[in-house]
Amino acid sequence: MTSDVTRPRKLRAVAIVGSLRTDSYNQLLLDNVIRLSPDELDIYQFPRFAEIPLFNEDQARLGPPEAVAELQAAVRAADAIVIATPEYNYGVPGVLKNALDWISMPPGNSGLEGKPIALMGASPSILGTARAQSQLRQSFVATDSHVVNSPEVFVTRAHTRFEDGVLTDSGSTKLIGRLLDNLVQLIRTVEPADVRLTEQVAAR
Repeated sequence: MTSDVTRPRKLRAVAIVGSLRTDSYNQLLLDNVIRLSPDELDIYQFPRFAEIPLFNEDQARLGPPEAVAELQAAVRAADAIVIATPEYNYGVPGVLKNALDWISMPPGNSGLEGKPIALMGASPSILGTARAQSQLRQSFVATDSHVVNSPEVFVTRAHTRFEDGVLTDSGSTKLIGRLLDNLVQLIRTVEPADVRLTEQVAAR
């Protein structure tokens, strides 16, 4: 006998690490975020971040470079964005701000409008990446994006928080779990009604 069962569609988030450093704490952080992601959310990292050139509005008007076009397409196709950022000189790393400037083109029709975003960061300092994340939140006001308000994830003293690549701080892992759960809830809230419809699955 066959009955109809409904289930929410699988969600997909594209992830960006705002560092090009080989041993980046934020790359380790994102690796753990992907591992801790709930079953209903797939998080994949954009693979060509290091190839993004410096933003040039003239070039953006003519047509973005290949790596930029791939990043823009990935953002448009994703249900959400996950960003792990360091903090340099009290602010957002240049490589990350540069990528966001590319992604935000064309203004008003970039794919960032209404896009749910989860922010986090790791730093050796005792303040984590609070100032960098605050600046990112301001930037996403301009793009009309929806940043998850809480919890804020600041992995402080990052040089003591990882062991063999695994985030060992239980407080941070709990916050990450809550952040991802809230991201899923936000995606479900803001997605169009026709997308929100559940898939029909035949079950025996």
